[in-house]
Parts: sequence; structure tokens; C-alpha cells
Amino acid sequence: MFIAVANSGSFAGAAEKLHLTRSAVSKTIARLESKIGVTLFQRTTRKQSLTDEGQLFYEHCHRALNEIQRAQDILNEGKIQVSGCLRVSVPVLFGHLCIAPLLTELVQSHPNLQLEISFNDRAVDLIEDGFDFAIRIGALPERSSLIARQLGEHTMVFCASADYLRCHGEPNTKDDLSEHHAVAYIHSGILQKWQFIDEAGILQEIRPKAKIMMDDMQAVADAAMRGAGIAWLPYWLVREQIAQGKLKQVMKNTSGVNFPISVVWPYTQRLPLKVRVAVDKLLAELPEKLVLIESVFDESQANITR
Repeated sequence: MFIAVANSGSFAGAAEKLHLTRSAVSKTIARLESKIGVTLFQRTTRKQSLTDEGQLFYEHCHRALNEIQRAQDILNEGKIQVSGCLRVSVPVLFGHLCIAPLLTELVQSHPNLQLEISFNDRAVDLIEDGFDFAIRIGALPERSSLIARQLGEHTMVFCASADYLRCHGEPNTKDDLSEHHAVAYIHSGILQKWQFIDEAGILQEIRPKAKIMMDDMQAVADAAMRGAGIAWLPYWLVREQIAQGKLKQVMKNTSGVNFPISVVWPYTQRLPLKVRVAVDKLLAELPEKLVLIESVFDESQANITR
């Protein structure tokens, strides 16, 4: 009843929602305040707003109710079939390689569940565009109306073809790197700066001398393999090409920058079952895949050091 009053902003609104009288709601809240010894609401003739203590109490009560609902959902999983259309927004390449296979497996195990994936590198408006959740790479805004869970992180590496390096030499310093031709990635029309951590542990950033700019990372990798210049790309995208000798990692004396990978969804009092099972699958299986990829990178770095 306390949560209902806080959400509606009035005893009358809560009473209507709970099919009770306003007097019954008011008396129950008064008994609650007396029991815990604090004033939860500032009362006026038209509305009731939470006090500071009430806001704190609300946050804890809200989490408690969500946990109760989650427990009920778990008990009902064997009785309720996951159904509906799951609409998801994912980055183009990461979505193709890492997210789509997992969600496809999920849909195949739930006959009444449908899947619609939008591959797009822009940050969509989940509510306005009607998506259940999205995968985001990079730091999230500090203030957001979205709920986020980190799935893992990926490492960026500098790489180029052997032919390019034979013609132009291999960079070893920030100044060297700045002079090389770059195949750069642009996002929303903005050239993405290159970053790395130098031997002193300091984050360095440069604006690449871009000879070619593209808004698709696979196209950037392809151009780098054709000898167009140095590229800065996620290790998960180019690890096979590096292993096969189609690309060669450069700037080995520096450390790659890691970017978080998160799943985000709009805040809701009760997470739909279709969303919860999808998020649970990603949380359970994607981190292991990312750790495996990164462990290969760590092993290669160790071999380079030795």
C-alpha cells in the first residue's frame, strides 16, 4: 500500500488502484509511520509527496517487492511459457558475431517466442523505438533512465597488413603512429580518436591521420588487410586474421584500451519474462565467450613479451 501511494502521489489514487477507501489507505499509512517511527509523506490537501526518509524507505521496499516478484516468476517458470516478440537493438558486427547466435538459440528453445533484431551502431531510444533491450559498447551516461548490466569488456588493438608495414615501417611510439596512414572508424559522422596505454601506464589519445574513413568496422578491417593503412579495431573482430597472418599487430609495447559491453533496458517495476530469460542467457554465456577471446589475446601478448 505504501508503494501504491508513493507511485500515485495521493491516497485517493492508491485507494482507486487497490479498490479500497481513501480512509483505509490513510489509516494504514499512519499505522506504518507510527510503527517505524518516521514520517513517510508530506501531506497536502491534494497530494502526498515522499519525505527524505520516505524516499529511502521506498527504494528498499521497491527492491524487496521486485525480489518477491522474481521469486514468483522463478516458481512459475515451469508453468508459464515464454512468449511474445522480443525486439532487440545490437551493434552491427558484435551483434552478428556474438549476440545473434545466443538469442537465436534462445528462440529455438521457446516455441512461442519471436525475435526481431535491429543491427545498428547508433544508440537508439529504447522506449520511443519500441525495443525491449539493447547492447551498448563503451561507457554509459552517468545519469540514465535505463537499467544496465555489464556483460564483459573487449580490448582494442592496432593492426596493419604485412605489405603495408614493409613499405612504411612499423610504428613503436605515439609520434610514429601519428605519421602513418590510418583506416579510421567514424561513428555518427564523428572520427573516433585512437587510444592506448603507454609503458608508463598513462592513457594516450591521438587523432589518426585518416586516409580512409568508414562507418563499418568490418570494412575498416578489410581495407587494412588490403594494405590501406593502420587500423584500431576490437580484438574479437581481427584475432583470426592476426592468427592467419592477414594482419599484424603493431604498437606491441603498449596496452590496449578496454571498453565495457552492457545490456540496457528501460526501467520497469516488473521485467517481462521474455526479457528476463534473454538477459539471463546473455549474462550466463556471453562473459565466458569474451573471456575466452581475451585470454587468447593475453597469451599472445605474453608470447610477444617473452
